[in-house]
Amino acid sequence: MSKENDKKIPVIIDCDPGHDDAMAILWALSSPRIELRAVTTVAGNQTIEKVTTNAIKVLTKAHRTDIPVAMGAKAPLIRKLVVGGEVVHGDSGLEGPVLPECGFDPSKLTALEMLVKTIEESEEKITLIPIGPLTNIATLFIVRPDLKEKIERISLMGGGAYMGNWTPAAEYNIWADPEAAKVVFNSGLPIIMSGLDVTHKAYITREENEILRAQGNEISIFAAELIDYFSRYHYEVEGFPGCTMHDPTAVAVLLYPEMFTSVKCNVDVEITGELTTGMTVVDTIGYKKKIFGENPDENTTVLFNVDRKKYVEAFFAAMKSLG
Repeated sequence: MSKENDKKIPVIIDCDPGHDDAMAILWALSSPRIELRAVTTVAGNQTIEKVTTNAIKVLTKAHRTDIPVAMGAKAPLIRKLVVGGEVVHGDSGLEGPVLPECGFDPSKLTALEMLVKTIEESEEKITLIPIGPLTNIATLFIVRPDLKEKIERISLMGGGAYMGNWTPAAEYNIWADPEAAKVVFNSGLPIIMSGLDVTHKAYITREENEILRAQGNEISIFAAELIDYFSRYHYEVEGFPGCTMHDPTAVAVLLYPEMFTSVKCNVDVEITGELTTGMTVVDTIGYKKKIFGENPDENTTVLFNVDRKKYVEAFFAAMKSLG
């Protein structure tokens, strides 16, 4: 595990909380290397009103009422919203733990306005961490493409090279707004993709979750309660050996890149397929170059594996550090 250095990473998390979104926010808050400048929300796991309330409650729980939360897109760019989290995350989007009342109000700025303001005012390049549908980020690039030069990279949770979780071909975050995802993957910015190939390997077992709970501090217990509810779908429906930590992986890779194995390759998004809409088409072999002589942009670092033991240890330490 790498030693944390003094260089801070200024970030904006764009999310649709969601139990795993909540844990991603907590992990970002725990690190002295990450400076969370703002949280923006997007409809996905639940409606925009519910996920915005959830983001505020998570920050309130973590005693970080200083971080602004801005409400974003209530629907995809051109499609109708299909709420993805009812069966996984429950009616509120964060069922299970007892949550505090909101400790502050959402910003009067929209998510787009918050993204623009935060990026424009930053002296350093901003890292974007989108862990829901990519509607807000695509809208930013459409409206203010000039701001790309002030963005360091995008570390997103979405997609998969070999599988889906909403359809056989597509992961939900990409499927929910494939046109937005296509804009983002073709933005020209460096992208780290934490897709299902790696997040299905970044899991916490029931036995490990009891170790997390036994740490005894408020946030460790809260995280364990999040996993209690979130893991039911993974065990009962998907038959996995543990609770898959989808969204936190997009934070973990920024802090501990050595935990992961990856391939840099071209990724694009299918938007018209009868059976494959929302599929991330990941060219790990380089077919376009080898067969057609084309030279496609290797636009994405795709994560494929993780040292699960170190991942779990780092997450537990992060939750412990938050008190």
